Amino acid sequence: MNFTDFHGIGLKKGTHHHESMKTEFEFQPAFTLMTAHLDPNEQMKVEPGAMVAQSPGVDMKSGMSGGFFKGLKKMALGGESFILNTYTAGPNGGWVSIAPGSPGDIGSFDLAPGENLFMQGGAFIASTANVETDTKFQGAKGLFSGESAFFLKASTTGGAGTVFYSAYGAIKEIEITPATPAIVDTGHVVAFSDGVGYNLTKVGGLGSALLGGEGLVMNFSGNGKVWIQTRNISALAARLLPFMANRSN
Repeated sequence: MNFTDFHGIGLKKGTHHHESMKTEFEFQPAFTLMTAHLDPNEQMKVEPGAMVAQSPGVDMKSGMSGGFFKGLKKMALGGESFILNTYTAGPNGGWVSIAPGSPGDIGSFDLAPGENLFMQGGAFIASTANVETDTKFQGAKGLFSGESAFFLKASTTGGAGTVFYSAYGAIKEIEITPATPAIVDTGHVVAFSDGVGYNLTKVGGLGSALLGGEGLVMNFSGNGKVWIQTRNISALAARLLPFMANRSN
């Protein structure tokens, strides 16, 4: 399996040429802004709410966009929408800048035909027009109802494509080989490539999983790559809860 370069780790501001899309990353890794420079009539799919700014010559349409999240309950992704916005550049091309909703980085993965990338439920932020996401592959769905254990499978429909995903915090790449497996807290897993297998286990007994939401880890093995995020949104929510609960009107 050929794993293509991951753009987004330790990168300075710069422009990257994907198979069909020129992208520029700024302000990495905490407050990353990605700008796609679109050729005439080039399209990009973007998660609603991620658009920050754009040139006037780019048309946006909302839609199911090839069955993204088709039939998927909103609750499964913590309220994320079914809809994707498709941006199409006019005859003179144009640009679209996007950013995730929480402070963090944006990574990209170049998908070869027949290759898959697995992302945690909320990580998808954009893709080239030929990338589809399969929600039938649901990873560890339902186990302790952990949202972070819900995964989407991205692949292309004809030709190479690129998928962009966001993280809460910075992104680190971990190489998985038979000699170097790794264990990652579910709240820190962003994505993993083909060839990586995993099983989900709990650490410290059921009590710790119920108290603080911690205690669920993914044991990765095989051959491939795992991308982790340096912060955990669930852990942040748990820390903020006491402050919110103690507020009175």
